[in-house]
Amino acid sequence: MVSTAQVSPRTAAIPVHAVWGAAAGLVGGVGMGIWMSLSRPMMDTAMITMVAGLLGSTNALVGWLVHLAIALFAGVVFGALVGQLAERLAPAVVLGLVYGAVWWVVGALWIMPANMGMPVFTWNDVTASSLGAHLVFGLLAGLTFGAMARSMGQHGGPSGR
Repeated sequence: MVSTAQVSPRTAAIPVHAVWGAAAGLVGGVGMGIWMSLSRPMMDTAMITMVAGLLGSTNALVGWLVHLAIALFAGVVFGALVGQLAERLAPAVVLGLVYGAVWWVVGALWIMPANMGMPVFTWNDVTASSLGAHLVFGLLAGLTFGAMARSMGQHGGPSGR
């Protein structure tokens, strides 16, 4: 007996949204990484080397690799979670900014400081600069996702526009 699976158009769009999200996450991650390479809010230490500290390193290249891996993951999750809502540019930008702020709270205010033995949920020069970096990530990821959805949607993407 042969059976066929029925997949709703919304569910079928999730893998495409995840791929668009991966690309958007990398674009946002590069912008954020540039911010973190230039920002030195603590003892003349670039924020990107602080990211390397998650692996016990102070090497900026290690920081970039860790950061881009996280950005890629965050982008895939963005696409899978809100891709359907982010197919138009304005909502994509707003959702991207909100998503960047959520990652700031979860990653920069909680996970990273807890992992490095620092106080969590504190406001200081590092977390202030990190908020800016996360908003750059969200803005660029949202813009990229929305632009890809618009471009691909006109050529047979998930929305079929």
